[in-house]
Amino acid sequence: MLQGAVRSDSAVRWTTSYFLLFICLGLDIAVLGPTLPSLATQTGAGLGEMGLLFLIGSAGGVVGTALSGPVFDRWNGHLVLGGAQLLAAALIALVPSAPAFWVLATLVAVKGVAQGLVNTGANILLTWTHRERTGPYMNALHFFFGLGAVLAPFLVARFTGTAAGYRLAYWGLSAFAGLVGLSVVAQRSCPRPHHDEAVAARAAGPSAWPLVALAALFLFFYVGAEISFGGWIYTYARRLELASEAGAAYLSSAFWLAFTAGRLASIPVATRAAPQRVLFAAAAGCLVALGLVLACPGSAGVLWGATLVLGFCMGPMWPTGFNLASRSIALSGRMSAVIILGDAFGGMVLPSALGKVIESTGPRSMIFLIGASLLLDLVALGSLLAVRARRTAVIRARA
Repeated sequence: MLQGAVRSDSAVRWTTSYFLLFICLGLDIAVLGPTLPSLATQTGAGLGEMGLLFLIGSAGGVVGTALSGPVFDRWNGHLVLGGAQLLAAALIALVPSAPAFWVLATLVAVKGVAQGLVNTGANILLTWTHRERTGPYMNALHFFFGLGAVLAPFLVARFTGTAAGYRLAYWGLSAFAGLVGLSVVAQRSCPRPHHDEAVAARAAGPSAWPLVALAALFLFFYVGAEISFGGWIYTYARRLELASEAGAAYLSSAFWLAFTAGRLASIPVATRAAPQRVLFAAAAGCLVALGLVLACPGSAGVLWGATLVLGFCMGPMWPTGFNLASRSIALSGRMSAVIILGDAFGGMVLPSALGKVIESTGPRSMIFLIGASLLLDLVALGSLLAVRARRTAVIRARA
């Protein structure tokens, strides 16, 4: 009985740590968009070059995600998570002091490796902590990412006009991230993978890897759209003169606030509605919002409304998609890492390309590209469901 109580207390401490890590992750990812113009001035780079930061950071995230499987299988997960978080905290503090673009790019690349380890590691360790009861905790974990993303643009707007300006936002984030990293390192025990031969057999069942690939593709297109809108909406609003500097920062914050509300709402919804229904409804809402922006390109009010709808509808898509994959197949650690690689690559391609596209064709191209990414996301989802149905039929036929 005492052993069970200890395990329960440990699960609470571990889960709280993962939630705090995801708040930091959301802060770190979302702070870049509103500070892109300031960082461009700081380093003497153009917006096209600054867009490469998304590619560079995501490339680092790919490396971190790829390393996470064997690293978390072999070593103490909390030491890895805490160490990666402390490294990220140190690099965040250096970002507003980078004198040239190549220095900034190097900082972002290494920070991306740390982010990849934190992102994948927290998801894996949360799954190992709660096992079959992971569902609501997974939704809550990604809710806290959204919470951090909400706070980042707000912090930037808060310090706009001060002497240190955006630098204070980075330094404050660095201090908070460092404290969270220290608290994680201080925890000696950590969850371990649960080896179950039956689960392993189901994970290696017929046609498992095509489902893994399609789940990764779903996250690729979804994350590309999410990071692109969240990272470039500030620039979009400023280029079209639909908002002031502070107003554009608040618009970015409003997107992440609605995004977080969508994730919060998805927790009770997930207990009543099938994941695929949630995903199709969310994608449809996103496309309607983008259509309104295209129909009324000069309206600040429409942009604000569409931003709120888009954020709310995007919120549930990542955790719901991951939960759909876990319901379709018994995910091993390696399979989970492959799926999350889709996330990492998705945050690399479209967000980085948008800088050059906006510079060459104008900001309105952003809406078309994000819409195309969401349409392809629906194709990936439909394909996943089709393969899932065929695989289920094969398993039943063999039984």
